Amino acid sequence: MNFIVSADTDVGIKKKTNQDSLSVKVVNTPMGRMAFAVLCDGMGGLEKGEVASATAIKAFSSWVTEVLPALSSTPITADSIRLGWQNIVTETNEKIKLYGKRNGIKLGTTAVIMLLTQTDYYIMNVGDSRAYEIFTETQQLTNDQTFVAREIALGRMTPQQARVDKRRNILLQCIGASEKVYPDFFTGTLKKDAVYMLCSDGFRHEITPQEIFDRLRPDRMTSRELMSKNTVELIELNKQRRETDNISAALVRTY
Repeated sequence: MNFIVSADTDVGIKKKTNQDSLSVKVVNTPMGRMAFAVLCDGMGGLEKGEVASATAIKAFSSWVTEVLPALSSTPITADSIRLGWQNIVTETNEKIKLYGKRNGIKLGTTAVIMLLTQTDYYIMNVGDSRAYEIFTETQQLTNDQTFVAREIALGRMTPQQARVDKRRNILLQCIGASEKVYPDFFTGTLKKDAVYMLCSDGFRHEITPQEIFDRLRPDRMTSRELMSKNTVELIELNKQRRETDNISAALVRTY
């Protein structure tokens, strides 16, 4: 399995700073080539959300360079990935909380992390940044940790009601603003000739899964340049529809 990667982000039409942070890369390991991506959507007073998101990105980037090579010298297991990432989330949560306490502000970040090996995908998320698989359709791979997602799961709200509910942006937890953080973890079999995408909530509020598929379907994503071009088209569509948040997406195309 080989990978093409791209990443695009935009401050959007309202905010003065971009509090999203993201990273995507292809790495060589003893088990073959792998793709790693992480995307964080920061929030906080005094425009310090970018500090929270960048802190989480740095921690996971260090894992790729310092831990993954040794981890992949033997067969990787879901438990080894999950426990390692859980530790990073816990440590980063404490680090951001301490920073906020010292500076008298509240800040935090969502996080969605993805590792693609030659055969499988591993994904962890906190908050409402998402992972998708785009193959014959757009399939959401993560569950939002939000108030409205919980209400939908409990049968107390419909998806249509959730889209217009004033509480749709209320997170149940995020890194740096929760006493303890309990990430969700997902695994699955990797598809060839598919697109795997991480995105912030600003990327998908104003567009539909069908519009995502139409522009990001695998046969349109055969180079880094095309991947970026098609992603930017969706970012601009969001802005035309008056999305007010930062807008970011990181993509991996398998072939």
